[in-house]
Amino acid sequence: MKQILVFILCYLLQAGIAQAEGWYTQDGEVVPNSDSIKSIAGFGAWLVVTPDKDWEEKWDTPPETTPYFTEASEVSYGDYLTILTFFINPALNEQGEVKLLCDIKVTRPDGTFSIDMDGIECASGVLKGNPRNVRLTSIVLKYIAEKDDLLGKWGVDVTVRDSNRRVDIPLKTHFVLKNG
Repeated sequence: MKQILVFILCYLLQAGIAQAEGWYTQDGEVVPNSDSIKSIAGFGAWLVVTPDKDWEEKWDTPPETTPYFTEASEVSYGDYLTILTFFINPALNEQGEVKLLCDIKVTRPDGTFSIDMDGIECASGVLKGNPRNVRLTSIVLKYIAEKDDLLGKWGVDVTVRDSNRRVDIPLKTHFVLKNG
């Protein structure tokens, strides 16, 4: 019985450590898991749909600078959106390399897929710097709302798979295409 209690206590302590390795605000507060930002077993992923045309400029800053991205919930014909997926604290293999795969689905209001891709390598290689640094995956999607696009709610689903840690993080968000 003592062994079971010790195992349960160790498990709970590890679970607390894993949560502590998740996302934090600038004030040091833990960010709770939501549909678009999660951490599981110390690995974190975040899905952002932004109308910021200067997102790349905002991102390409020194590590001590925190970029801010506007998140889009509505878009009109002619508008541009960029879909970004960030990650923190990936597991490394013996060579110090990270290997992340992404599944990406963008669903039109009628339920059909605009994009449906699975198992795309979205981050790999030797990890330099602090693993807790926020990094951008190599998958950056651009969306232009064209007149032929269906009005209504568009879904964005991205699953980020840390192959070394064997953890999948499913993320989702949406935006509404409206006329006007």
